[in-house]
This record gives sequence, structure tokens and C-alpha cells, in this order.
Amino acid sequence: MIDAWRDASQVMARLPGAWSFSRVIECQGHVQGLATFTRLDAQSLAYREQGRLRLLDGTELEAGREYVFRARDRGFDVFFKETPPRLFHTIELAASNGGALSGSADHLCNLDHYQSTYIFRGDGGFVIRHVVSGPRKGYTMIATYTRVV
Repeated sequence: MIDAWRDASQVMARLPGAWSFSRVIECQGHVQGLATFTRLDAQSLAYREQGRLRLLDGTELEAGREYVFRARDRGFDVFFKETPPRLFHTIELAASNGGALSGSADHLCNLDHYQSTYIFRGDGGFVIRHVVSGPRKGYTMIATYTRVV
């Protein structure tokens, strides 16, 4: 387990490696899996996750996502892993309660709105929360990450 994140300049340096995650998708199901951050260059990390999605109706599926995180002053950009890369959102981090760092951003995908919040907790783990609303989507998704030792 790692200790507190200290400040925003440390986040990208401390993310590389393996993280177990648990994601709850409100009124739909949950995912358990493994996420890895791998250094691409001095400023960028590849994010890849693989997990098992269990829907409320009992259906089970393999699930995965990929992004690219790029360092910024006081935070990072998150890009969809596409060619060329497409910006998902920019997160600027600030100190919050209990030694945590947090930041939020919005993203409009067609007519659906994503409100995303990242919280880097004082215990060394982190949480990503997406609240999605619009004509085609409506749910809250919360993923909790813990360093794999």
C-alpha cells in the first residue's frame, strides 16, 4: 500500500503499476477487475483495464477499457485510446478533506452529459465517479481502486 498522494504533481508518478478495482454501475450491475498504468513517455501513461461485468439479471461478460493519461500542471488530461487521440476530459486536482486530492470535469457525448470526479484518497487508493445523463443514458458509475502489492 502506498501512502497519501501529497500533491497533484505526484499523481502521474505514482499511478504506474497494477490496481484492483471494483465498479458499481447504478441499477445495472458491477465489475471486478485489474487495471494497469504503463508509462508511454515522460508525460503519458496508458491505462488498460480488464474485468468481469455482472449484470443484475445474472448475465456475465468480459469488460475492458483503454485510455491515455497525459500530465498537466496540477492534474492530467484523459484521452480515449483512438488514432488520433480524442480528449475525454481535463482534471485539475486540488486538496480536499482528509489529505485527499480531487478534481472534476464535464464531457458532452452527442446529447449525453458525463460529470466525472477523481478522488485520490489519503490512504493511497483512488475513486473515479461518472454521473451520466441524457436522452440515451442515465446512470452513476463509481470505481474504487486499490494498489496491487
